[in-house]
Amino acid sequence: MNKEPMRLLLIEDEVGEALKFTECAKRRADIRFVGMTDSCEDGLKLVKSRLPEGVILDLQLVKGSGSGLQFLETLNETKLTLRPFVVVTTSNQSEAVYRLVEGLGADWFFDKRQQSYNEDFVIDTLLSLRRAIDAKQKKGAAGLTMQGNPGKLGEIVESPDDRRARIYQRIDIELDLVGIRARFKGREYLRECIYIKMQAFKERGSGIEEVAASHKHSYGTLVKTMQTAINDAWDNTDIEELRTHYTARVSSKIGSPHVSDFIHFYADKIRNTI
Repeated sequence: MNKEPMRLLLIEDEVGEALKFTECAKRRADIRFVGMTDSCEDGLKLVKSRLPEGVILDLQLVKGSGSGLQFLETLNETKLTLRPFVVVTTSNQSEAVYRLVEGLGADWFFDKRQQSYNEDFVIDTLLSLRRAIDAKQKKGAAGLTMQGNPGKLGEIVESPDDRRARIYQRIDIELDLVGIRARFKGREYLRECIYIKMQAFKERGSGIEEVAASHKHSYGTLVKTMQTAINDAWDNTDIEELRTHYTARVSSKIGSPHVSDFIHFYADKIRNTI
């Protein structure tokens, strides 16, 4: 079960509504807002830069910019490592609007005029969606593939390829959160090193030797390439985002994590949540 607070983005043009969600977040330890805006365009930028797990989307944005429909349409065209859950809030009770929103991929629809509507109910729904997906992924990851020696009669075991793909996706999300950009070759090497370190956590080393050999590079060349990708992230990513997602100590002399420290941190972090 995912124990970290759910990262949420609010796209809402009514100041009073936004304040209610802010106050709600102060009372709860299971969520954290990574951004709030009244603009469809800015909301999409925040989805890409802050990687929220859930979006609370006002449909009309009369006092803001754009509309919830435009947001959903553009979100469908955007390639994301992690697509957020989207719950739509509106005072429009039209059945046609409901069907349109559903067709655009929204996960839930709230009528603000309903007597039962409140901010905690919206957030609880997002958390329920998160738990449902976590449970589904764990069940699916139990691998829909039966291995030769299952251990117990009828036990389903995750295949090595499925497990590798699942862990790689998790590593990619973490690298996105701190701004390790895909245009740097070092990102690919970091991902491979983290994966290898996760599999051999009782052994010393960081997987660099193995990855260097597999790509026919020297140890020094590989470290330099990965350090370049890390330095770029620490030069360009918002410092608060870095401190939120990378909680290990960073030397003030260097200004960014050393490659081996970075690999060890994420191998431990991801191993404990997978």
